Amino acid sequence: MVVRGSEEASVDRVFHALSDATRRDILARTLAGECSVSALAELYPMSFAAVQKHVAVLEEAALVKKRRVGRERLVTANAATIRDAAQVLGRLELVWRQRLDRFGAALDEDAGG
Repeated sequence: MVVRGSEEASVDRVFHALSDATRRDILARTLAGECSVSALAELYPMSFAAVQKHVAVLEEAALVKKRRVGRERLVTANAATIRDAAQVLGRLELVWRQRLDRFGAALDEDAGG
């Protein structure tokens, strides 16, 4: 599977964002429902600014969306980007399975021949 151009950069941003456990946890929480950045910050042993940076990485990768309500920034997961990432992984899995099938066929051919 070859991904080119802006799609490649987008995929890179998504998987970079998902490479961090805190960001994966933030994403999971925002999949369950909208959360304020301040509420998220209370959940982690780091500064508010550090949580904001994690949210910014997720937002840059289009994994979450932020909206302002009064003084709060509310964060919600972007299911479309998550589906796109799952499709990329699905294509990679298909390649892997096809290679295993060819390997198995070669072993069967060798054993019978």
